[in-house]
Amino acid sequence: MRTSTIILLLLAVGLILGGVAISGCTQQASTSPNEVKIGVVASLTGPASATGKDMWQSAQIAADEINADGGVYVQEFGKKIPVKLIVGDDESTREGGQKAVTKLISSDNVDALVGGFSSAVTTAHLSVVAEHKVPYVITGASSPTITRRTDIDTTYMYHFCPTTDDYGGQTTMFISNLLRPAIYRKFNFNEDRPLRLAIIYQDSPYGKGVLTAVENTIKKENLPVRIVSNESFKMGETDFRTLLTNVKGAQPDVIYSAAFLNEQGPMITQARRDVGLNTLFVVVECNDDPDYYKSLSRYGEGSVIESHFSPYSVPKGSTSNAAVAFKNSYQKKWGGLPGMMGATTYEGVQIVANAVGQAGSLDKAKIRDALGATNMPQTIEAMKGGNITFSRDAREASFNLYMEQLTWNETLQELRPDIIYPAELSQGNFVLPNWYQPGTT
Repeated sequence: MRTSTIILLLLAVGLILGGVAISGCTQQASTSPNEVKIGVVASLTGPASATGKDMWQSAQIAADEINADGGVYVQEFGKKIPVKLIVGDDESTREGGQKAVTKLISSDNVDALVGGFSSAVTTAHLSVVAEHKVPYVITGASSPTITRRTDIDTTYMYHFCPTTDDYGGQTTMFISNLLRPAIYRKFNFNEDRPLRLAIIYQDSPYGKGVLTAVENTIKKENLPVRIVSNESFKMGETDFRTLLTNVKGAQPDVIYSAAFLNEQGPMITQARRDVGLNTLFVVVECNDDPDYYKSLSRYGEGSVIESHFSPYSVPKGSTSNAAVAFKNSYQKKWGGLPGMMGATTYEGVQIVANAVGQAGSLDKAKIRDALGATNMPQTIEAMKGGNITFSRDAREASFNLYMEQLTWNETLQELRPDIIYPAELSQGNFVLPNWYQPGTT
């Protein structure tokens, strides 16, 4: 074969191989992502829409902060990639949640999910998450069954909010250890008299979880507390006058209610204004939102709320400055203040971004494993141990909880909270309102 022919053949082979190499490079570049896609599951419509809006707006604050630094560095691609949020409106219904999550996973091709408020709604769409094996940081649904159920694979699900077992138990201890002595001193009750407790709960995994936690805590701790009434209602109800009349007949000293924002405000207002039920209400953390304070007017004065983030009170400690900065950013962007559910969702986006960075990949299994190994400093909410971590068994985070009492601010003509428990965070003392009436002696 002549030399010229050999040279031509070598050149042809080189061009072919070069074309393959170029094609391979082009293909690799085309699959290099331009964004980390995080789906935010929130109730933008339906009974929980006020809370859902807060969650969605807070998530956007987190994304803004991450992207201001160029995004998340993903080692696999050797670059920082911005976060893109895609909202899925669960419509405050089980069916709506399934539809929204299916779209986020199958059509929007999200890398991870954040959010989920109602335990009933969230429980219904977890099978979709399990089937597709998508990492999910759940920031609202508080039923412990969320990550402990055994009928589906929950290993991709991480619970970043206190469970009903946790806050229900701690609230029951607070009622027994702080409210009971204050009531008994005021009315000279005999210490042998059990505190009369009524429970009003949403007929859902959330509400039933609170009821179970109270019952279990009373029994386990042998508390001098007796449940004299427990009444349930359907999610989304707003007229509680018949229910409250039944509760009044049981003559409780304290009412512990497990309700959502749109339910809790009308319940307390109707109790005092329409039914004349002048007793103490203790409510669940999900109501710690600006809309709650506005909805109550003076009827909420003296009531107590359990929380771990408030729009109006900032507990002492290392998270104070970050909490204030988050509130300022939220107010600048949205013209208002965030609520507690917004706070956990804000942090949920940061947790996912941190996991992607630690995984160095958008591979969902690697992100899941990185979530399991999460050990990042607490940011705007105080965590037990000072860091955000998840338990190995049920993949749950542990928060430092506190109790606030609402007082009327004459200048603002609105209620404001003061932390009254635990002592190390206290901003004031619990005060039994003058209008308060205990149950039967």
